[in-house]
Amino acid sequence: MNFNLNEQEKKYLLELVRNTVLKFLQNREPEIEDYFSENLKTKTGVFVTLHISGDLRGCIGYVEGYKPLQDAVKDLAVSAAFNDPRFSPLSMNEFNKIDIEISVLTPLTEVKDISEIEIGRDGLMIKKPPYSGLLLPQVATEYGWDVETFLEHTCQKAGLPSSAWKDKETLIQKFSAIIFNENELGLL
Repeated sequence: MNFNLNEQEKKYLLELVRNTVLKFLQNREPEIEDYFSENLKTKTGVFVTLHISGDLRGCIGYVEGYKPLQDAVKDLAVSAAFNDPRFSPLSMNEFNKIDIEISVLTPLTEVKDISEIEIGRDGLMIKKPPYSGLLLPQVATEYGWDVETFLEHTCQKAGLPSSAWKDKETLIQKFSAIIFNENELGLL
């Protein structure tokens, strides 16, 4: 997928997340907005991630493009803040402490050999029905993992044994992402 976002589109999406979460906290309905640009009508996978002081506070996404990017980001803003089962719902006291990150995904491609995986570029999806798990590209970089460690942690995220990636019945897929956050775009 040859897709990119300019700085204005990235800033718009980050501000959309922040405004959507704030309106939810205030029990106010977010406005229905016109599409900011044609790019934001593209159906693509996307994840919204919230951090507080560098620690994960919520992360929810769509692996594939079910709806236009702008609509997906708005939905996922609420899900990451209030519906991530790993965390209690975000409180108003935490709102000003969050740092928002968005990862726009390329389509998944099957990995035939683990030498095809590049740390820092690729995220991983592991599937062995009925289990599946996904880790974004930045996770391996943040923790300093090598390819095998990244595979092991993706298996664990799927609820599988860490060695499940070696099983020929396990499907390994990779993707890359356009990753941007409020801090790098000067919004914090």
